[in-house]
Amino acid sequence: MSIKKPPFNPDQLYQRALTLHHAGKLVDAEGLYKTLLEYFPDQVEILTTLGILLFQQGRSEAGFQLIKKSLNLNSNQPAALYNMAVELQRISRLDEALSCYDQVLNLNPQDINSLLNRGNTLKDLRRYQEAIASFESALARQPNVPSAHWNKAITHLLLGEFEQGWKEYEWGWQCGERGQARKYTQPTWLGDFPITGKALLIHPEQGFGDLIQFSRYVPLLEKLGATIILEASASLVDLMNSLSPKVRVIKEGDPFPHFDFVCPVMSLPFALKTALDSIPANIPYLSVSEFKKDFWKHKLGNKTKPRIGVVWSGSMTNRIDHNPFARRNIPLAQMTPLFDLPFEFHVLQKEFRPEDQSVLAGLNHLHLHHDDLIDFSDTAALIEEMDLVISVCTSVAHLSGALGHPTWVLLPYSADYRWLVDRNDSPWYPTVSLFRTQNVGDWSSVISNIIAQLKVKLAN
Repeated sequence: MSIKKPPFNPDQLYQRALTLHHAGKLVDAEGLYKTLLEYFPDQVEILTTLGILLFQQGRSEAGFQLIKKSLNLNSNQPAALYNMAVELQRISRLDEALSCYDQVLNLNPQDINSLLNRGNTLKDLRRYQEAIASFESALARQPNVPSAHWNKAITHLLLGEFEQGWKEYEWGWQCGERGQARKYTQPTWLGDFPITGKALLIHPEQGFGDLIQFSRYVPLLEKLGATIILEASASLVDLMNSLSPKVRVIKEGDPFPHFDFVCPVMSLPFALKTALDSIPANIPYLSVSEFKKDFWKHKLGNKTKPRIGVVWSGSMTNRIDHNPFARRNIPLAQMTPLFDLPFEFHVLQKEFRPEDQSVLAGLNHLHLHHDDLIDFSDTAALIEEMDLVISVCTSVAHLSGALGHPTWVLLPYSADYRWLVDRNDSPWYPTVSLFRTQNVGDWSSVISNIIAQLKVKLAN
């Protein structure tokens, strides 16, 4: 009920506010919503829409206040509850988000988006079986929802349930998680027919680490009698040439020779029916030229103390870092106690985040090599000079593991599927040890743990 008669048509003004809102003119829309609330302070739709706008501006608490007021006036608002849940999930208040999704589903059990987001919330909370059940509930209502299949795949892979996981992983093309599917006149091979005597093109997808990890399948494909053409980015061509004397490595953008079939690199575990106990882990499967090894031996000089290679952050464009539960980067300031140990520390990463620059400038005893790391074969040769590599979940961790080098990988609370759950080792890389955070964003206990273990190594 209005407190006073407005000098405008409320419906027209509200529609104008919605138009501005949908056009992304949030400041202008906010002003009109607030004008309406001066006359209609208990109008449920206005309170909810303004609350959603405030979420879009990153003003979470103000948005929560408005939507809670709206829900107190009318609790039967699935849209208000859903938007509150999404914002709670975004800021990692996952238990509250889960409660909101449950309330939405009580009002509307057919809400596919709530079932999907609920599943992802449960996955981040490491309640994996419940997450799978939520994705399956979505699929029971709509069997061909790509993101439901994809997130179910990731959860199965986390649990080491590879038969279900790799099959569902193929849905990643339909929801964009694997990028844009390529179109060729040649058929796609997914292990469903013989390839003896045929030329098979393997093309990369997603990140550098994915090609490094799954290029291990090239020798297996050659044993099946196929000629392998492997496409790789320029920074990986030299390294991929070390896989096999027979493999033909093509730089991305260069013309392909004749090939009969094609397979995306991340489809190889599915095509070759990889199970947890049949992961090809013939390590090392990559190697470094003697020329590049000699370069680093000469550059680093005689070793007077153990050398440790370090990586504390990965690519600044990786979407996973938007999720605090899965955020893999460690602020450099939190790593500094490690560098007080009497080892020789060498930085293996090429990019440095703006927030780390000032800290890095004060660490004069760290050895930087970014100007000499032209491609991954240079990084591989530098790794060979290290006694140990300590890295967050990046391509360098995969490279060090593929080289069979001792590697400690530091993992966030909700780690990437390839590291599985509740393990401190990796069936993909026998020389890798895993160090997991037990609380979101709490790297201090992990760093204390590796410092303690390094002290034991030093004593021995």
